[in-house]
Order: sequence, then structure tokens, then C-alpha cells
Amino acid sequence: MKKVGVALLGLGVVGGGTYEILKKHQEFFKKTQGVDLVVKYVMDRNTARCTELGVDPAIITTDINVIADDPDVQIVAEFFGGIEPARTFLTTVLKKGKSIVTANKELFSKYWHELEAAAKEGKAGLYYEASCVGGVPIIRTLTEGTQANRILSIKGIINGTTNYILSSMSDEGKTYENALAEAQRLGYAEADPTADVEGFDAMYKLSILSSLAYHKKVPIDRVYREGISRVAIEDILIGKELGLTLKLLAISKDDGKKIQARVHPTFVPNTHPLASVSGSFNAVHLVGDSVGDIMLYGRGAGALPTGSAIVSDILYAAKQTKHRYCPFNNTGTATKDGDFADDFISKYYIRLTVKDEVGTLGRIAGAFGKNNVSIVTVLQRDSRTEIVNIIFVTHETLEKNIKKAIEDIKSLKGVTEVNSVIHVEE
Repeated sequence: MKKVGVALLGLGVVGGGTYEILKKHQEFFKKTQGVDLVVKYVMDRNTARCTELGVDPAIITTDINVIADDPDVQIVAEFFGGIEPARTFLTTVLKKGKSIVTANKELFSKYWHELEAAAKEGKAGLYYEASCVGGVPIIRTLTEGTQANRILSIKGIINGTTNYILSSMSDEGKTYENALAEAQRLGYAEADPTADVEGFDAMYKLSILSSLAYHKKVPIDRVYREGISRVAIEDILIGKELGLTLKLLAISKDDGKKIQARVHPTFVPNTHPLASVSGSFNAVHLVGDSVGDIMLYGRGAGALPTGSAIVSDILYAAKQTKHRYCPFNNTGTATKDGDFADDFISKYYIRLTVKDEVGTLGRIAGAFGKNNVSIVTVLQRDSRTEIVNIIFVTHETLEKNIKKAIEDIKSLKGVTEVNSVIHVEE
């Protein structure tokens, strides 16, 4: 039976979950996978945390070179997160011929090319299933389950924190601030929630997924990003009346000519499969030119769900006789600038505060028409005051047309405020 030595860098929430799975299922893996996974080292300064989890003090180290120089270690799993010291440590062990497994989406999206170069130098492998959508096997689906297809689009709820917040606002009528505070209390959101609520986490993941789907490097600077911190409960409730549910979506599309990639709050029809994904759950909706629609759903974070993806990659890496690398030119920048759309086509939800007086609606309609924006729905909120809300839902149009129309509308007589502009996806 093949015996494989594993080193774990960091034993926090996910690292601890991974260690638990490796120890609990060691005999199960021998029987079902034909591999004996042995934890040779745990690298962590918090020895108390390690011993609490039952780690033998003899295998705890703080020196990456001990791991890099040990020929009995074949796979290194990293749980530090962030850029450093993870970048330096992983580059070191890759050059020594040790394959890596990581959930570090920020590091991977920014320095994938560097890690791959080090892996090629050391004839080692890169495995990163857990970097995107936790325990949901989206990476393996793209690389090994849909090869017969040209992927046309990806739409996903790939950040559990924001999905929990928006679900709380929709289901319980909470304000953004109250929903965020609840998410922090429950451990779904960090004390500093910026990476999640401003869309950075989803941007990193979408960069990785889009690059794999379209076989071209889609760097993070080509991903439009907008977070949820300015989402108002009023818009969520109005959306409900219109049969729409608000989600932070990661969206990318490839029409064969141009790629577009974007992360932003998005209304989807209640009939769309993503509309029913609530709480901290994640889901990804793929469209292939041959297979059609594919939906993957599950927990996108947490000790055991993410640990499940990590251990799956460890087992997968342990069985490889030859490691594979990116099927595209993997550099730090876009393959070609001309591969990317500089404008998007979408429907839009727009909420305005206006004076309830003759001529206001006509002037607004004129501004939309002037900028080639066609309206599907107009809804005026009932009000006993002179100031009212008017809501518009547009047909599909270019983003630049919407921006021009909004600038014109802001200057119109009778328009008090442009409250919200939110994308709508079918």
C-alpha cells in the first residue's frame, strides 16, 4: 500500500478540520483509496491549539525547512491564508518536489503563475479545489467533468457571508447593519468583513474559475467588483414584490469573442435555481454548449466542508504519477487585452426619489430613451407626501447606456436622488 507523508501548515479552523478528517478516516482511506495518509508534521506556533486537537508534540514544528528537506513528506497542505508567509513557504516546498494543497484563493488568484513555475521546477503538483466554494467540487467539475463542452457562462453564489446577510435581510427584514452584526456574532463574518462584503473574496474565486472555464487567464484586475454594503432593505422588499431575489453573484460569460467577469449585487427571478440558495450555502450554475445547465450546491465554508475538499485533493494528489498544469498561458496578466469586454449587457433595477409633480416621469422617460434604454416595468410607491419613489426595470442594455442615462437623470428637474442601480440577471 502506498504510504504518503503529509505536512499541515497552520491548524486553525480549516486546518483543524482537515487534521480531524485525516485521523478519523485513515483506515477508511486505506480500504477505499489504497493510500495510507500519515501526518508527518504540523507547522503552527500555537502548540496549545495543536495539543488540544490531539497532535503529537513531536511532530509540531515552526521551521519550513524541516518539512522541505524531509524526503518522507510528499504533500504539503497550507491553511495560513493571505499572501505571506504562505507564498514563500509554498514556493520553497514546491521547488523541493512536494505537491501543495491549498484553500488560499487570494494567494492563488494573484500568484498562481509563480506557484506553477515553482511546481514545474520541482516536478510537483498544485491542487486547489478548496480555494473556490469550499466543499463543492467545482474545480474538478470544470477540469475533469465538462471537457466535452465550451463553457458559456458561470453564475454563482460563492461567498457564504454575503449570502447569509442578504438572506437575513430578505427573510427577516433586517437592515444591512443588523444582518452584518448577526453574521459576525455567529462567526460567519470576520470582525473586519471587508473582504467578504465588498466582493474581494468572490472576485478572487471568480478569477480562478473563469480562467479554468475559458482556458484563458482572467486576472483579478479584469473582474468588475461591487459589494453589498450599500444595499438597502427597501430594494430587497421591492424586489420581492417584483418576483426578484437579491444575491451577490459572481458572473462570467464567454460568447466566443469576449469574456466578461463581474461580481455585484444582482436580482434574479424567484424561479431561478440560485434564488432559493439561502443562508451560508453556496451554489454555482454553469452552462455548457453541449450539456446545458449544471447546478452545484453545498456549504462554501467551515472546518469540515472545506477540510473535505482539502483531503479530497490530498488523496487525488497522492495517486498521481504525473502532475498536470494549466491548459493556458499562465502569467500574471491577461492572455490578451482584446479577449475582454469593456462593457456589459444586463437588465437593471433603478430606484429614484422624485417630486410627485406633472412632467417628472416624462422627463425621466426621455432621458432613458435618449440613451437607448428601454423600460419593462415602472412602479410608483404609494405616498401621501410630495416626494415618492419610482422604480424602473429595464430591458437588456449596455452598462455605458445606463451610466449615461443615470447622469442625465440626476440633473433633471424634479429628481431628488438616484437611490439604487442594481443588475438583473435571468
